[in-house]
Amino acid sequence: MTKFLTVVSALGMAAALNGLPANAVAADLAARPVYKAPVVDEWNPWMIRLRVLGVVPRDSGYVDQIAGSSLKTSDALVPELDISYFFNRNIAAELILGVTRHSVSGAGTLTGIDVGKSWLLPPTLTLQYHFTEFGAFKPYIGAGVNYTFFFSQSAAGGVVTDSHLKDSFAPVAQIGFDYMFDKHWGWNVDVKKIWLRPEWNGTLAGNVPVTGKVNLDPWLIGTGITYKF
Repeated sequence: MTKFLTVVSALGMAAALNGLPANAVAADLAARPVYKAPVVDEWNPWMIRLRVLGVVPRDSGYVDQIAGSSLKTSDALVPELDISYFFNRNIAAELILGVTRHSVSGAGTLTGIDVGKSWLLPPTLTLQYHFTEFGAFKPYIGAGVNYTFFFSQSAAGGVVTDSHLKDSFAPVAQIGFDYMFDKHWGWNVDVKKIWLRPEWNGTLAGNVPVTGKVNLDPWLIGTGITYKF
């Protein structure tokens, strides 16, 4: 008799469950937690910038054989492209590319004498730390190395009949920021200091060899557009 009552009770419960209204079943399903896949934050390590760059050298240098001599170098305003690669969200390497043209003239006991002109190709590589806790404002600092190639060099003629600057390595320090308008576009301001002091040799009056050093030590002050891939 006990077994019979158990079977009847089970059959009754099944029949009751089978008769539940559809809205009760739907409510039961809605109450269950729904799995959601985690949001993937898209991130690309590449960034490029196109800047207008002011190159402001230090007016310093000397000719070994002429006491009281000094040298001055002209400023320049040029376009410049840089490419950055982010190893993570804070650490990046930046390579800048551009060319500038400068004139060197005498000062001190050489005042009034044109020395010569040269084009410069100064590829510069820096390692940067980017601060990411300020929202759209993203400041950074960096340090690295520069190697400057001097090409298409020419003497001014007259007193100086030959002029040659030697390619040189130089250390670099950097500070700047990006202000991002969205995840791709932003505005950049960047300042670099390069301690560049190439050796120089030339010829005076057609047959007198001279040597010296041009202390360029330029400031590179740039601003332009940032694009983050």
